[in-house]
Amino acid sequence: MSLYPLKFQPILKDKIWGGNKLKTVLNKDFSPLPNAGESWEISGVEGDISVVSNGKLAGNNLEELIEVYMGDLVGDHVYENFGMEFPLLIKFIDANDVLSIQVHPDDEMSKERHNAFGKTEMWYVIEADKGSELIVGFNQQVDKEKYVAKLNEGKLEEILNNEPVQKGSCFYIPAGRVHAIGKGILLAEIQQTSDVTYRMYDWNRTDDKGNPRELHTELALDAIDYSFEKKYKTDYETKINESSELVRCPYFTTNILEFDKAIETNYHDLDSFVIYMCMEGQFVIETEGTAKALVKKGETVLIPASIDTVTLCPDEKTKVLEVYIK
Repeated sequence: MSLYPLKFQPILKDKIWGGNKLKTVLNKDFSPLPNAGESWEISGVEGDISVVSNGKLAGNNLEELIEVYMGDLVGDHVYENFGMEFPLLIKFIDANDVLSIQVHPDDEMSKERHNAFGKTEMWYVIEADKGSELIVGFNQQVDKEKYVAKLNEGKLEEILNNEPVQKGSCFYIPAGRVHAIGKGILLAEIQQTSDVTYRMYDWNRTDDKGNPRELHTELALDAIDYSFEKKYKTDYETKINESSELVRCPYFTTNILEFDKAIETNYHDLDSFVIYMCMEGQFVIETEGTAKALVKKGETVLIPASIDTVTLCPDEKTKVLEVYIK
């Protein structure tokens, strides 16, 4: 069976800090969940494998597709490096309250401790309430001793870097960088396939049974990158009807594409799947030998590596994130 642009059933996650923007802004149906904080759009995480929702392959999960189509689906070099495991986890996140302060281990530490990949990620802000901020990195040079002292004194916030955000803000979060999404922020997250998170501080919150949420204080100590950066926000420029790079790292490349007319892209030399996340507007995907696919705001679609040429036809001015592995 020939491959075609694939959509997947969103995997919705109820979170203590979740809100309703996944529904009101991105048109997700999460009626059973009171506080949907995350929509996992494409996932190869064990226990949460994405299932195709469109076309003749509907009902098959991502792992089954990789087993059958291998490099035709993900790209030969991707399949050689990752085998049956899809290498990226693609999410939308709605923070109605501030998330815990956390850090992710790198590949080496994750392999040793959890037999898993590390977790490098990036954020693209879709919407932000007035005055919204997030936490990225430290606001000064610190070391482990100073960090522990501030944590024990209950003054961790004094050394954390707060970043005001607005629609379109972008941040790269390499493994080891402390971070937290702030209240009132809706964003897209692209990350390595890993669900390993060390929660450092959680604002003394309790769960629905009144118990403090689990912290991973000791595990986090050796995972944290204590260095100070003068700038954490990613600067970029957009050009209408052209891809503009946001983040390029060993784990993924993410571009932003704003277009108001049909554009054609040839991915023949890329040797990777391509993911589109629709931030604004809507568009039709046209590929040779497959049916057209409509992609609306809040939807995500995967273009198999075997498809060389893709034409995107917008109904209106449209903005998408374009993600692949070089």
